[in-house]
Amino acid sequence: MTVRISIDCMGGDHGPSVTVPASVAFVQREPDAELLLVGREDAVRAELKKLGADSHPRLSVVNATEIVEMNDSLEVALRRKKNSSMRVAIGLVKDGAAQACVSAGNTGALMAVSRYLLKTLSGVDRPAICTILPNQKDGPTYVLDLGANVDCEPLHLHQFALMGSALVSAVEGHPRPTVGLLNVGAEDIKGNELVKQTAELLRADHAKGLLNFYGNVEGNDIFEGTTDIVVCDGFVGNVTLKAAEGVGRLIKGVLTSELKKGWINMLGALIARRALKRISQRLNPSRYNGASLLGLRGLVFKSHGGESAYGFEWAIRRAFEAARHDVLSRIQTSIAELMPNSAADRETNAQKTA
Repeated sequence: MTVRISIDCMGGDHGPSVTVPASVAFVQREPDAELLLVGREDAVRAELKKLGADSHPRLSVVNATEIVEMNDSLEVALRRKKNSSMRVAIGLVKDGAAQACVSAGNTGALMAVSRYLLKTLSGVDRPAICTILPNQKDGPTYVLDLGANVDCEPLHLHQFALMGSALVSAVEGHPRPTVGLLNVGAEDIKGNELVKQTAELLRADHAKGLLNFYGNVEGNDIFEGTTDIVVCDGFVGNVTLKAAEGVGRLIKGVLTSELKKGWINMLGALIARRALKRISQRLNPSRYNGASLLGLRGLVFKSHGGESAYGFEWAIRRAFEAARHDVLSRIQTSIAELMPNSAADRETNAQKTA
């Protein structure tokens, strides 16, 4: 089955010089992918020509004359730049011309435009940003929310858990992925009211067999792989993500510099080069690039703005896998079946008690 993905080629710090090579590399590796390259046609085609891919049968160019800059306000992105590469790429998902969209553009603008065009799924109050982080089991730990919702209520974290479970179940093939709630301690008595009330909702779902809730987890559990999914509010999630990326780059930098100090260290590095290469690959943040905007009526993936072509290709891969495994409909089904307190239900209950 062919999976069609729209690419915002103008977004991010580097634009077509990164997004187009990544797109070309991806279709060369994945025969079931077709990419719609959205952006200023002359710039996109110039990059394709450099790579000898200007006539590739599974690469199409969609012209968009405007660019959402990294410092543009939400009002500019939503109201003034209606022919931006970001908006056109998301519009292709809305119209059914693409099954997913990938952009490295302004995160706030991407969420706002996506929410405006695609709307949220029934029963979902707020979309969440979900990404994966490496763990000691050489597998991914899915973490959400990573910054879309700084202030949350227990209901929102509850919805994040349901959406994350549906995503992991579809992409990783785990029928009952474990869910951990990020806290300052594993004990039930610890944490603020947001965490305590969320835990009650998740424990109730676990008792009903609707959700595989492990319990509270701490920051170290993310990297130990204690649970498949870790749920938190966007403030905590974003700080955690940036800290993890910084630590990864720190370890890689320290290893590189120390192994170059003296011939003995360099000899040791030569002997251990295969192991060091694997370490570098496992800790490379680019391998984990590509965060999904869960809760929308369409698949949208966010790449880091400053990523290389290698990292952007990973973001395309995540979008491809989500579309191929029909993640959207699985999340929709999960929310419909497991979320007893949808927005409509709460409004009805409020009217009854008024």
